[in-house]
This record gives sequence, structure tokens and C-alpha cells, in this order.
Amino acid sequence: MADMVVLVVAALFLAMGGSINAAVVEHTFLVSEVTLRHLCRDTVATVVNGQLPGPALEVTEGDSVVVHVVNQSPFGVTIHWHGVKQRLTCWADGAGMVTQCPIAPNTTFTYRFDVVGQEGTLWWHAHISTLRATMHGAIIIRPKSGSYPFPKPHQDVPIVIADFWQNDLRQVQKDLELWIADGDHSKDGPASATINGKIGDLYNCSGVSQDDTFVLDVEPGKTYMLRLANAALSNEYYFKVAGHRLTVVGSDANYLRPYNATGDVVAIAPGETLDVLMVADAPPCHSYYMVALGTQSPPPAPQTATRLARGIVRYPDSHGEAMEPQMPDQHDRTTSFHFHGNMTGYPNNPLLPQVRGHVHDKFFLTLGMGTIRNHTVHVANINNVSFHLPQGRSLLEARYHGAELVTATEEMSARPPLEFDYTDPVLINFFNRSAKLLELEPSRRATTMRHIAYNSTVEVVFQSTTLMEDSPNPMHLHGHDFFVLAQGIGNYDAARDTASYNLVDPPVKNTVMVTGLGWAAVRFVADNPGNWFLHCHYEFHMGMGMATVFEVGNGPTPETALPPPPADLPRCDRSIAYE
Repeated sequence: MADMVVLVVAALFLAMGGSINAAVVEHTFLVSEVTLRHLCRDTVATVVNGQLPGPALEVTEGDSVVVHVVNQSPFGVTIHWHGVKQRLTCWADGAGMVTQCPIAPNTTFTYRFDVVGQEGTLWWHAHISTLRATMHGAIIIRPKSGSYPFPKPHQDVPIVIADFWQNDLRQVQKDLELWIADGDHSKDGPASATINGKIGDLYNCSGVSQDDTFVLDVEPGKTYMLRLANAALSNEYYFKVAGHRLTVVGSDANYLRPYNATGDVVAIAPGETLDVLMVADAPPCHSYYMVALGTQSPPPAPQTATRLARGIVRYPDSHGEAMEPQMPDQHDRTTSFHFHGNMTGYPNNPLLPQVRGHVHDKFFLTLGMGTIRNHTVHVANINNVSFHLPQGRSLLEARYHGAELVTATEEMSARPPLEFDYTDPVLINFFNRSAKLLELEPSRRATTMRHIAYNSTVEVVFQSTTLMEDSPNPMHLHGHDFFVLAQGIGNYDAARDTASYNLVDPPVKNTVMVTGLGWAAVRFVADNPGNWFLHCHYEFHMGMGMATVFEVGNGPTPETALPPPPADLPRCDRSIAYE
């Protein structure tokens, strides 16, 4: 069954509150290793259905999704349906060792969930180790009514921006877990960027240019919905199409008030999705490059090679060289900050009145780096604690069955243990650590969780720190959406900054980009029982421990309580490495 099997069956879901137009969208995902040839070199990669990116899930709001995962790879795997709210289906969230044990080699597991109350673009990816670098694909959710709050586009175009790695990804994960604080990491990182699995025409080897370019053929005057997803492990990307205006209309399967990106550049962080309208109104005698440029913090932060990929927008009568866009500098953080700050949503979200009211739980979470083992091993942390995945059984299974874990859990702290100047530039230098940094960097590892009562309103302020780096932090919460109230540069000050909260029409996101020298304030309603992973979507941050878990309690009725696990839920196999 190497090819994707897609079965759409009309069905009635009256007992489940569904409508006569609801359908079951059924896929089979075959996970296996294939050999990819890029940059004049063969690389073994773990993919779904033999393709990169993997198959797109195309659904209509209200549909039920059934995905049979057949694991023929040598690794334990899970699939996370990034941004799908998983209402009362936490067992299908696919967060390895949080909601399930991985699917062992030569076994199968079926994910079942509904897509309700969401329209736009999401994506799916592996949620074990670094396998998401090659195991990912788009999720397209169309409105049941067929209408949009903007002119209907003529064509949907999924565009998945990602990395191409020639390193052994399992070894990359192991290196992250034992990151030597004073080691040479200049060669760590992907070999190139990709657009829809293609590296573009900028690379050559053996003196021959490699033509491996994504091409979008357009017709003059038509409107195209570019459904962007950033599947990269390690970079935010700037994206631009030469000669074309980009109008942003949605993000993370939530509509935004349409706005034209400044300089027609959009910024997309790892984990984020964007819905962008592009009208094919440029002179049709030319072709036009689309460019994805990876960003990074400026020195003294550690530097990596530039990540850049190009695709082509091609008109029927185009000829000659393609036109190139002018891109921001890779160290430019201002463009991203203002791009995300320009997002506004619609004020008709049914949860918005509750978000405007009483806040039951408040958290101030610092995001940074640190060390363990007497300053010798580098970790990432939240409030100075580096998250460690449990062993033996998942957190959700332990909760449901009232079982103990091999590794004890502890409560996540609501504030950091120390207050300091979180954005002090003196703390950035990774290779020449100051006495102050040596005092602040010690961390520890633990499996942290925080219980949240059902239907509570929760406020989280994410504060990036400059401890050993000043990278931004795309923070992703499973099972819920954030209302993004404000962002700022420098240290958050509640007395000053709450006045800037947008409680009128905040954007609604599942992944919020926290700038590297600043903060972001969000609220969400904990109305979905389960154990929900909160983590940075930079793989090197998540893999090194910038994560925790919100345990949302059951509601007062069976319809608001965590249901039993599915009968085929995978069991942990201690012979398989999951991290």
C-alpha cells in the first residue's frame, strides 16, 4: 500500500451533532525510508507514502478524519495534527510520550478526529525526535459554506517551507540532548532550504547547476491562495514573490483582517501557517522568483550558513531570466516583529467575551538556555527547568489510569526562580560567558506539568531571554488557540504593558512568535480536557527542553470529560528509542 489511499464517504453524524453534509476523509500513511538525491549526494530519509512533502489532507470544516498509519520504518513514530483542536480527542494529538507511546516498527495505529470550527491552513508532522524534518504535509480546511470573508481564490497552492538535512537526523537529536556547552557547532544544521521538497536552482555540485525547482504556473488576472507552512526545524523564514503583492488573510486556521504585507514580505516561524492571496497581475512576459530566506540572530549569537530556496511563478508567455525579489537581511528582526504585530482578527470569536473577563491563572514564563552537569551540557528551559519526556508510558495514559510514571512529575512554576534583566545583551555571548551569565545559567531537568481547571481563562506572558543567545521563540500549544493580546521589545512590565492589550480584535493563533529581545502576552480558554504539550517549535529548543505540559481537567459532564483511550493505542516498547 505504498500509494496514498483516500476515501471520502458521505455520512450522517446526527448522534455526534454532525450535519448531513459531513464526510469521513480517510487516508493511509505508509511510513518508510527512501533515498533522496539532492546536492549530488544520496540521503536516506523517513517519509510518508514515498513523497516529500507528504500527502495533503484536504477536508471541509465539520468533516471527520481517519488516518491509518502503517509504520515500516525502523523508528517509533507519531503524527501530530498541528493546530487541530482535537476536541475530546486528546488521544489522537500525536505528541510522543505526552499523549501516546510511539507506533513501533511494523505496527499500525489509526488516528480519528473531527475538524470543527476551523477554516484555513494547518499542517501535520512527526512528533518524535527530529523526524518531522521529512515527515510533514499540509492540512487544507475549506469552509462548509464555500464562501470566504474575501473574494474566493481561483486555486489553492500549498507551499511548505522546510530544511533539507544531509546529517543523520537521529544523531542530530542525540547531539541536542548532550549539547556540549563549549563545543564547535558551526557545522550543525541543514544543507539547504526547500520549497515543497525542492531546493531550487541556487546550488550546484561537480560544476553542474542542479535544477530542482518548484514551479507555479499561473494565468493572468487570477487569484491564488498561497497556503504557507513552515516545517523547518531551525529557522523562521521571510517569503516574497518578485513583482506581486501579498495580502495576508489568515493564519493557523483562523481568519485575519486582510492586510498587505509591508514590502510584500511575509514572515513565517517554524510551526506557523499563513493564508496569503496573490493576484497574477505582473507583466506576463516574465517569470518571477518566489524566495524563502532563513533568518538568524546577529552576532555575537552563534552563526550558521544562510538558508535560502527559490521557486518560480511562471506565466504562459514568459521568457528569459526570472525576476528576483529584494529580500530583507537575514539578521533583520524588525520586519518579523512588525509583520506579526500587524495581525488582527475578527471580533466574532465565541470565546472572546470570556477572554476579556476574569483571568483565573496567570503565568510568566522565561524562555532561555542554560547548563547542567557543572556548566558542561547546554539545555533549553522554561523558568530554568529543562523538560524531560517521561519513560514507560505517556503522561495522558498515566493520568487516565491513575498510574505512576518511572520519572516523577513536578508542578511547573508560575514564575522564574530569579528576576533579572532578561534582555541584557551582556548575557548573549555563548563563547565568552560572563560571571553574571555563569551565575544565571545553571538549570535542571524535570518532567513538569501544571493542572488547569476546566473552562479556566489562562494568561501567559512569554519572556525571551538573552541567556547564551537571543533567538526568537515560536511557542506552540496543542489542543487550544491563543488570543495574542500584545507583544513588545525588552522586559515585560505588567503595570505598563497591560494597557496595550488588544481585547477588541486580537489575532487567534496556535503558534505565537516571541521576539528574541522581547515578550508576547496571550490568553486561552482551557475548555478541552487532556494533557497538552506547550513547547518552542525550534527543534533545537524543544529537543533541549523548552517545553512543559498543561493538564486541563475534566468538566462537570461526560460530554466535557476525557474519554477512554482507543483500543489500538500503542504501548511503549522499551527497546525503541523515542527521544
